[in-house]
Amino acid sequence: MKNLALFTTLFLTVASSYTLHAQDQKIAAPSKFYVKVAGGYFFSVFPGEFPKVGPYEPHDEQKSYNSSTGTTTTVSEKVLTGSYGAGSRGGLSFGWNINQYIAVEAAFNYYHSKKNLMTREVTVLAGSSTELGKIESHGYVNAVDFAPAVVIHPGFARVDPYVRVGFVVPLWGELNIHTDASQTGSAVVGGTAVVTKTTISRDERVDPNITVGFQGAFGIVFPVAAKLDVFIETEYRNIPVRSKKKEVTAYDETTNILSSTTGQVIATQHRGLDDLSTAERHTEYQSTLDQNSNTAVSQSGATVTYKDDSKPSNDLKSYINIGGLGGNVGLRWRF
Repeated sequence: MKNLALFTTLFLTVASSYTLHAQDQKIAAPSKFYVKVAGGYFFSVFPGEFPKVGPYEPHDEQKSYNSSTGTTTTVSEKVLTGSYGAGSRGGLSFGWNINQYIAVEAAFNYYHSKKNLMTREVTVLAGSSTELGKIESHGYVNAVDFAPAVVIHPGFARVDPYVRVGFVVPLWGELNIHTDASQTGSAVVGGTAVVTKTTISRDERVDPNITVGFQGAFGIVFPVAAKLDVFIETEYRNIPVRSKKKEVTAYDETTNILSSTTGQVIATQHRGLDDLSTAERHTEYQSTLDQNSNTAVSQSGATVTYKDDSKPSNDLKSYINIGGLGGNVGLRWRF
């Protein structure tokens, strides 16, 4: 009888403890709806060769010009590689807890990549450091994306780790390219030898085709208040982007004609954005160029003539990746 009483007391104690624990778990159960704000920085992974900038390859070239023979020699050359996955990102997410272990999220993010050197070509006079010409282009990406995902976590009351997997759908984006160029040359005007100095500043915007990417993250949530959490996470994104069309949005070309004896400016020639032909200003990308493509037929200085100057020119599609590996930190409000 004594043993039965002891067993009954122990059973009631365990049962009471289990009931209280279950009640605590019910009180601590996650809220159904939550909102997250986050910011982070990403690093590029799996770098590839950058796309061409007009007729210029993604190379860093150093050249030497021999004025006696009129020949140009390549001194050094290297391929420029990287990706547009390095940069900062901020976002707003809306989540819904299906149960204690699974949630679904819908995030909207803004991304701004760091600037990348896309092409550079420097030409100097042979035997000196006198620069005769230089072309240098840098590009960066701005984008807004929608990222639906599933979040899986063990549902711990305190420190709660989680895994998030899903897709990335860019809603808007553009690759912006800025090019600065300069060139020194010679010409004959009215039977007199003169020096020409041309400077060009050009901005281009490349619009992408619709694409879908992948996202995956591992993070940890720390509660700091009744309805407020802090989270940190590491995230990987893979978002390949294919070019659709390009537009020159700003253009300034100035050529000064100088006296070869005094160095004084004799005349100035200028071309602006409105002076460009439709083919120079607009480009439509194709997978294959053929005899029907509107390609360049000649070039005089910086002026390019196409088969049909009144229509957009054609060029081969290029590919970039705006995904990367990075870290985020943010706040989560539970409602």
